[in-house]
Amino acid sequence: MADCRFTPVSPALPSRRTPALHALAAALLACATLASQPALAGKKDDTLRMAYDQAPESVDPYFNNVRIGVIIAANVWDTLLYRDPVTNEYKGQLAKSWKQVDDKTMEFELREGVKFHNGEEFDADSVVYTLNYVADPKNKAVTQQNVAWIDKVEKIDKYKVRLTTKEPFPGAKEYLSTTAAIHPAKYYQEVGPKGMNAKPVGSGPYKVTDYQPGKSITLERNADYFKDSPKAQPKIGRVVIRFIPDRQTQMAEVISGGEDLIMSVPKDQAEQLGQMPNLQMVTGNTMRIVFMQMNIQDGTPAPQLKDERVRRAIIHAIDRNAMLKNIVGEGGGLINTICTPSQVGCTQDGAPTYKYDPALAKKLLADAGYANGFDIDIVAYRERNQTEAIINYLQAVGIRAKLNYLQYAAMRDMIRANKASLTHQTWGSNLVNDVSASTPVYFAFGNDDVTRDAQVRDLLNKGDHTIDPAPRNAAYKEALDLIAQKAYAVPLWTLPAYYVATKDVNFKPYSDELVRFWDMSWK
Repeated sequence: MADCRFTPVSPALPSRRTPALHALAAALLACATLASQPALAGKKDDTLRMAYDQAPESVDPYFNNVRIGVIIAANVWDTLLYRDPVTNEYKGQLAKSWKQVDDKTMEFELREGVKFHNGEEFDADSVVYTLNYVADPKNKAVTQQNVAWIDKVEKIDKYKVRLTTKEPFPGAKEYLSTTAAIHPAKYYQEVGPKGMNAKPVGSGPYKVTDYQPGKSITLERNADYFKDSPKAQPKIGRVVIRFIPDRQTQMAEVISGGEDLIMSVPKDQAEQLGQMPNLQMVTGNTMRIVFMQMNIQDGTPAPQLKDERVRRAIIHAIDRNAMLKNIVGEGGGLINTICTPSQVGCTQDGAPTYKYDPALAKKLLADAGYANGFDIDIVAYRERNQTEAIINYLQAVGIRAKLNYLQYAAMRDMIRANKASLTHQTWGSNLVNDVSASTPVYFAFGNDDVTRDAQVRDLLNKGDHTIDPAPRNAAYKEALDLIAQKAYAVPLWTLPAYYVATKDVNFKPYSDELVRFWDMSWK
């Protein structure tokens, strides 16, 4: 591992950024000589090495929802349908064709001749067993919201299945083309989620050849990947993903040639790294939104949040425009509602908005009985520089926030146990470009809902199950407006992704934030 450590950019208020930038630049120059040393990673051994700061709690796609787990799933597993990331057109993947029988029924003609990585044949049994298993709440899929709409899946013949939804669900094709991975029935029935995590088996363009939980996972090109897949045939022979929580270590590794790709790099650091002769910086906007949850449930660790004036004060205390410009970076955009602007059913217009106004924030706190402010914990798991800048803004109006920085699974478990007060969250909707994959996750009485407003829940449920676009969008808009009006959450921005890669790699970013190894090649 490269011995090259430096202090990352200060996440403090924008006026305090310049010295830290200079420090980073100096450190990068000191490390630059390492780039001329023989690379440890790269095309010489046809191995792409990537580092990521979060480790999945499970590699089974249904039992984790951290981003690297989504990336691994898309490269190792296939879904019935595939959504083109550029045109948004649905194409057949494991299904060669499909038809909508009625508002709650779809039928799929399946591909023949597809094999899983262990040699097991793909057929209707794989679809029926996988989707019925994960849709059953007793099996406790972590991503239950991705399959909770499924009532049953039935086998018609060896290569034909019928899927029935509990209610009309217009977002079905989105989920079936992004998150509903298909497992080999015999193997999954035998080993279950724990066995699938220990020895993952999919049908995708890459297969898992080594997995060290919490440390690394190795993928190798599937030479037998079926030729009719809308995913390209993989070109790079091997991918090694290491889970490295420390950002400084990641950057030192990519500088010295120990890694070929890192992602979610803070803006200023990515720009500095992109100036190095052996590296490239690639950026683009994403579907990921950034927001803060405010726990107002009974038993919340911060009862102050039950007062709407306090919640409004928190929103008014944060200079979103300054943070967007100076910390978040080009490609991001402010949001006023808790959904991704590109999603079907998401509207950003008309909802109440809260401008940066620290004087008003202090007045609201005083009116609520907190003229001297109060102490509170804030939990986060990524974009630490943003969290710490938010903490500075809150402290400026008297809210003394203390950071608790965790891995995603630990943070999620705190939220679900009603032990988190303020949470700095991001959500990428598991690739699904429909509002049913964003707002209802946090406001429809699921495991991650810390507000529990029945009116909001009912409106979201109406939107989820209404086929006609006009009333569907109206229901979602009313729910989003209500969330904003009652200041249940702090909407922040869409998050641009900054990637740093060796110049030997052909790499294209997509708005769904999915690293498609099958789409990459060496120059």
